[in-house]
Amino acid sequence: MPKSTEELKNDLHLASGIEGFLVDNRKDFRQYTLAEYLHHLLKEKRLIKKDVVRDSLLERIYAYHIFAGRKKQPARNKVISLALAMKLTPEETQYLLYYAGAEQLYVRNPRDSILWYALEHHMSVLDTNLMLQKMSELTLLNVGEELS
Repeated sequence: MPKSTEELKNDLHLASGIEGFLVDNRKDFRQYTLAEYLHHLLKEKRLIKKDVVRDSLLERIYAYHIFAGRKKQPARNKVISLALAMKLTPEETQYLLYYAGAEQLYVRNPRDSILWYALEHHMSVLDTNLMLQKMSELTLLNVGEELS
């Protein structure tokens, strides 16, 4: 079983050198592309891609490009929309954001706290946008994008 992030942090803290740490722990490093991680999540959660794309409220072609690996670093809001559509946990979303090359959620940021709450409560993209709007925060998608 792979080491947890905390175990890796502890091993790194105790390591006498970085080279040995990297060699000793290479099997525990996750090296997915964004598309690979999305497909892993689809399989793990038994989700259907077309349902996720629909529920994300993203432009259909754009979302499929993310899944196909053609969009390697999509906008953070689009990644969060996919996470909401997939009903990911906040922790799974953090990994998704990492693989997308996007800034992870930071709960000291009010907007990110709202997003974290939405993820924990399995809210839809539309309901999350309404809550963001109600709290005077920027929504995930523009109104035109939501309707396409």
